[in-house]
Amino acid sequence: MWTRRCRLLTLEVLALVIIGIVMIASSSRVWAAYKFDDPLYYAWRQGMFALFGFGAMFLCSRIPIKRLQRHARSLFWISVVTLVLVLIPGIGVLRNGSRSWFGVGSFLIQPSEFFKLAIILYVSDFLSRRYRIKRFRRDLLLPFLWLGIGFGLILLQPDFGSGIVMACAVVVIILAADAPLSYFFRLGALALAALSALIVSAPYRMARIVSFLDPWQDPLGSGFQIIQSLFAIAPGGILGVGFDRSMQKHFYLPEPQTDFIFAIIAEEMGFIGCLGLIALFLALIYQGVKIALAQSDSFLCYTAIGITALFAIQVMINLGVVVGLFPVTGITLPFISYGGSSLVVMMASMGLLISIANSTAQE
Repeated sequence: MWTRRCRLLTLEVLALVIIGIVMIASSSRVWAAYKFDDPLYYAWRQGMFALFGFGAMFLCSRIPIKRLQRHARSLFWISVVTLVLVLIPGIGVLRNGSRSWFGVGSFLIQPSEFFKLAIILYVSDFLSRRYRIKRFRRDLLLPFLWLGIGFGLILLQPDFGSGIVMACAVVVIILAADAPLSYFFRLGALALAALSALIVSAPYRMARIVSFLDPWQDPLGSGFQIIQSLFAIAPGGILGVGFDRSMQKHFYLPEPQTDFIFAIIAEEMGFIGCLGLIALFLALIYQGVKIALAQSDSFLCYTAIGITALFAIQVMINLGVVVGLFPVTGITLPFISYGGSSLVVMMASMGLLISIANSTAQE
């Protein structure tokens, strides 16, 4: 039985996926025609991934969520093994300087996307077995240890952005579990020091921070992408320049169908179009929060919160990067950016939200 909330969630996901395919078709048309001699190359592939995604969403919506809880630990460790395997030359595929994918030819799977969902299930299961969080060593040391293992493996790929999103989602779950705030102030100071060391130790991360502070210091290098993104947003105005009439997608903004697709949306659809898309994102987040608040079972509540946080944080970071509020991280815009693994896993997570909502309705 699908409740009204489940139907609304499904319609919102469907609307976002359709918008994503349409905007991928527009933003990638010039690049796809040049590279593959097919203007709709990326749109067709995203459509195929969307079909797989809807299949995954339907299957996950039918999974008894409490049965999945019993396998949370196994799913976590399987996903850890995939993160290790992807780092091995000859097994993991190297692309744009990152060894983050499995695949053959142009069909690639990114295991870090699956790890995000696996750690949410594992941490939710762990915390649900504790009535209250009283001691850091007993109640929170293991979740942070697992988080550190996953973050470290993802960082080795390197995929700093995915690690940040995953870490933030886990922290939101732990906050929802009523952990004392004093723990987070101390851990936050340690995390800030560790992040600073990671940024300083890697020249490309330091270049991104410098380009974030002043992209015009290196307008043809590290600052190029954010400058071109802002050049795309500026002409959009209130109503935009019109669908498929973007100038920045003509080889100015690199691979505009990926992380910076929102810049093309702003250029072609303007402020009104961006507002409509953000309203859809907020509506989906609202549904996720309502589903979480309706749960009496702590595992279901924490899982719904984690999935919603994962989606919300990824949206926030991507939009912040595109408009210049955050340094470039390589985070995709959920349901909108081109990317098979990201789309399928995010749709599967929405299926789990539907399963959680249905389990409440059947009680």
